[in-house]
Amino acid sequence: MTDTDNDTDNIVLEHLRHICGAIDDVRDDIREIKQRVGNLENQYANMSNRLDRMDVRIERIERRLDLTDA
Repeated sequence: MTDTDNDTDNIVLEHLRHICGAIDDVRDDIREIKQRVGNLENQYANMSNRLDRMDVRIERIERRLDLTDA
C-alpha cells in the first residue's frame, strides 16, 4: 500500500467514526423522545379517566338536584 492509500483509508475511517457518533446521538435523542411521549400518553390517559369520572359525578349531582331535562 502506498501513503496515498493509507491517507484515503484514514479519511474514510475518520468519516465512518463521525457517522457512527452522529448515529449514536440520534439514537439517544430518539430514546429520550420515546420516553417523553410515553409520559405524555400516560398523563393524557390519567386525565381522560379523571374527566370521565367527573362527568359521571356531575350527572349524579344533576339527578339528585332535579336539574336534568328528562
